[in-house]
Amino acid sequence: MSTTAQPRVAASVRDRFDLTGRVAIITGGAGLLGAKHAEAIAEMGGIPVLLDVREPDAQTAAQAISKEHGGSALGIRADVTNPSSIAAALGQTLASFGRVDILINNAANNPQVSASPPGHSCEGSWTRLDQFPLDLWNRDLAVGLTGAFVCSQLIGAEMARQGQGVILNIASDLAVIAPDQRIYRQPGLPDDQQPTKPISYAVVKTGLLGLTRYLATYWADRGVRVNAISPGGVQTDQPTPFVQRLSELIPMGRMAQPDEYKAAVIFLVSDASSYMTGANLVIDGGRTCW
Repeated sequence: MSTTAQPRVAASVRDRFDLTGRVAIITGGAGLLGAKHAEAIAEMGGIPVLLDVREPDAQTAAQAISKEHGGSALGIRADVTNPSSIAAALGQTLASFGRVDILINNAANNPQVSASPPGHSCEGSWTRLDQFPLDLWNRDLAVGLTGAFVCSQLIGAEMARQGQGVILNIASDLAVIAPDQRIYRQPGLPDDQQPTKPISYAVVKTGLLGLTRYLATYWADRGVRVNAISPGGVQTDQPTPFVQRLSELIPMGRMAQPDEYKAAVIFLVSDASSYMTGANLVIDGGRTCW
């Protein structure tokens, strides 16, 4: 019989953000934001376990985090679309640390609209709805949405068995609004060849919000909280015209820096958000309020 989950007792506001000894599995851990989530966990005393299909990159990132912040960080090769692979990664985590407290579903495909997709020799128009390859649709949903389901099913069930845990799904501002395809336009191309944000990305990120609400109510009485965060675009090495066009859609007038989501992630995976579940925290510089 399930019982109502009881809140943890924290002595102060500062204590509520403390993650000392808590083990966090992060999918897509070798990616730009995945590594930042792992850094944030380590900075607050937690133990990040970085899962990625690129094992050397995951291990390199974990080693860098351990060196910078002390403690233990682990890099494991895992394929989020393969239940056996995730079960093995969970087993390795439990064998190493004896518990798992946090799951961050971060893995996703996010191809550049200007590049040909893997295994395809088409031009930029491949991103358009009427030309989008079915195998890419299936691949993107398998990683970003099915992968989040598989990890939640296996790792979330372990946390429910333990009687406590947190799942955080990394969505996007494009889970809340549609892509503004004007920011991807390239001069000199006819309309039917203009690149667009692929449909699969928006569908995956929107689906994560539905997964968040379902899991939040499913495990509410087992001590497992489930929330989502919808970040806006992060500025890295995008072309200047794209950055300028996107920045014009954002009230704050700029894209995010890679470190600007770390504190929000800590809020959502720590006791600081202990009375929050089934919610989506939008951090987009104000883009979705326009």
